[in-house]
Order: sequence, then C-alpha cells, then structure tokens
Amino acid sequence: MTARIVVRKSEARGHADHGWLDTRHTFSFAGYYDPAHTGFRSLLVINEDRVSPGKGFGTHPHADMEILSYVVEGALEHQDSLGTRAVMKAGDVQRISAGRGVRHSEYNASAKDPVHFLQIWIEPDEEGVAPEYAEKSFGGIEPGCLNLIASKGGRNDSISIHQDADVYVAKLPEGRTIDHTFQSSRSGWVQVVEGELLLNGVTLGQGDGASISDTPQLRMTAGKDAHFLLFDLN
Repeated sequence: MTARIVVRKSEARGHADHGWLDTRHTFSFAGYYDPAHTGFRSLLVINEDRVSPGKGFGTHPHADMEILSYVVEGALEHQDSLGTRAVMKAGDVQRISAGRGVRHSEYNASAKDPVHFLQIWIEPDEEGVAPEYAEKSFGGIEPGCLNLIASKGGRNDSISIHQDADVYVAKLPEGRTIDHTFQSSRSGWVQVVEGELLLNGVTLGQGDGASISDTPQLRMTAGKDAHFLLFDLN
C-alpha cells in the first residue's frame, strides 16, 4: 500500500453566490457536479455556507440521510416537522437523522450579523429509521486535542449517528501536533475551517480539505492556529 493524501484546494470547490447565501461545495451538490468529487466513502457533502442576516433555507424535505450542521460563527435557527425549534451558536453541532422523512428550515437567527456554518451529509448504514433530532454544544472544547462530536452509538458523549463514522473537531495552537491512528481498512477526510494545518508534512490552508487513504498514522501540525474537522470513515 502507498500512503495517499490528496488535497482538495479551497478555490477548487464548487461556488455559488445567491446574494443571501454564499456557499462552497467540497463535493457535488445541487447544481454543482464534478464527477471526480462526488463524496468520499460515506461522506457525501461538506458545504461551507455563509447566510445573510434574516435569510435562510425555507422548509424542505429530506429522507435517509445523516445531516450535521457545525456553526462556526453567528446563530442558526432550526425548525422541523418533529416539532423542534432551536437556535444554535458558534461551536454547536446539530444532527438530523432524516430516516423515513423530515421537513425542516434553517435561518440566520440574527437581523444584523451573518452566520457561517458547515453543512455535512453522511450516508446512513440503515434506511427507513424513525427521524430524530439532536444537538450539543462543543464551544468549550479543549484546545490541542481531537474532540469527538459524532459517532456510531454516540460514544464518549458525542452525538449518535447511523453510520460507522467518527467526526472530530479540533483547535490546534500554532506549532502544536496531534497524532491520529486509522484502524485497518479505514480512511479519513480533514477539512480546515481556519488557519493552516500540515498532514504528514502536506500543507492545508483555510477552506482546504484532503482525503487520507492507506495511511495508518496521521500527524497533524498547526502551521498557524488551526481549527478543523477530522472524519474517520469505515
């Protein structure tokens, strides 16, 4: 096996500016299609969205998808057909297990400030489950380490998802290092939210992502203060 780290540069992502929404698509999504980037293992969508004050996504349906939203800055208001209404702040994570079907809306909860968040879709390992909603704050995470925010079964107080995927968030001070081991047959994806991160010496900047395959040991070093997500995928 040859270790492979393949970088997806920020500027190479799909981009759409709808006036009220500025969005960048790591993988094919909606009107953006790139046959070379249609997802990675069970990870199907990473959209980096910036929504203008008071604007948002009107009520729309989903089924058989694990949808995570990670708020970077601002406030995101959620409503759904399960009767949920919530406002998420920076560091909060929301999960919708769409299952048999759910309708929801997502709006910028502020009348003056934009909201910046990542929308993540993970393919479930079981279809037709009862739809569920969950949220948890990770705004007070410990810097310098990987913090598990979502996992199969919700271990270590993370949010439970219907897929054998571990999702971590980290804030790594400049010059600090984190090591991660991928078990046999597993692969990874890293998405940099802010700063600069080196993956086994390969540099990623803000908005960059990278797939990690056939690489049992991953060393992540912050070239500048780095804020990023790590996906450990079956």
